[in-house]
Amino acid sequence: MEYAVALIVLLCLVGLVVMRPLLAGAPESPDGGAREELEAAKEAKYREIRDAELDVQMGKLSKEDHRSIDRELRGEAIEILERLDRLDGRAPDS
Repeated sequence: MEYAVALIVLLCLVGLVVMRPLLAGAPESPDGGAREELEAAKEAKYREIRDAELDVQMGKLSKEDHRSIDRELRGEAIEILERLDRLDGRAPDS
């Protein structure tokens, strides 16, 4: 009887040790998740640029409109990349 109780207690302790990382969740990144948000924004901006290029190729967008949209989208992408560089501790080139 005492062995059974000791075995149950031991199994519970082992279970708690094994489950602790799962219960605690993912560790918080030092930048508070900003990197993940910026990476997602970067990919979304790249997708917008590709979509605009496809629209002009399909004739949905004039070349003049594409130039202004492309300039704006690429400027926004550069801002995102600069923010990622600042997170890495690298200053953007002037």
